[in-house]
Amino acid sequence: MKSLEGRVALVTGAGSGIGRSDALVLAERGAVLIVNDFDPTAADETVAQIVGAGGRAVPCVGDVGDAGAITEAIDAVRQQVGEIDILVNNAGISGRQQAFDAISDADLTRMFQVHVMGSWYCTRAVLPGMKARRRGKIINTSSILGMSGRKRSSHYAGAKAALIGLTKAWAKEFAEWNIQVNAVAPGRVRTPILGAFAHSEVYRRDLQANVPLQRRGEPEEVAWLVAFLASDEADYITGQVISPNGGEVI
Repeated sequence: MKSLEGRVALVTGAGSGIGRSDALVLAERGAVLIVNDFDPTAADETVAQIVGAGGRAVPCVGDVGDAGAITEAIDAVRQQVGEIDILVNNAGISGRQQAFDAISDADLTRMFQVHVMGSWYCTRAVLPGMKARRRGKIINTSSILGMSGRKRSSHYAGAKAALIGLTKAWAKEFAEWNIQVNAVAPGRVRTPILGAFAHSEVYRRDLQANVPLQRRGEPEEVAWLVAFLASDEADYITGQVISPNGGEVI
């Protein structure tokens, strides 16, 4: 199914985890991928997987939290593949769980710089082209914690909640140019970020107690949702926050 044939998609933080799955699924649906990551090796690995599967992709190396660097990187790669039709603001950092009074100003600033300002900078870079063509899809990756909060994670939950606010505001502001803006807010997804803890008995018991479907999600299950929101089938959906979380937050 090539529902995104002829579209150009930029996925930030696409060198691993959910971002890599987003890129692979969008490419499978026919989009040309711009693969962003701050790690050039990780970006190249995702590009290689897409190309190896018969798709087209180019790397876009840069830190989304650095306005000048990411804008320059996007402008350069746009010269190769054309204007961007789909933007997935996925780049993020987890940060370790800390009590409120243990979170440093530097940790707080970096969390918002990547999640919030990074999404702002990338959106600002692609928006003129979307407005000119009166077409575009922007998908922000929030989190279940942006909806529910969690103690010892206020810096992360706060940044992810801010993305939900941006999603709703941008959806209203950009609608006159036929640009749809939505957010996905994943729950527990099987990515490397949890490491060995995800296999512990403590984590297993917590999963069983709090997730009705009794399992973690797979990155592809988030990517399938992203691909739908990026398609013409979702043209009447904007300003929404959709949370694939196994029923943990309803």
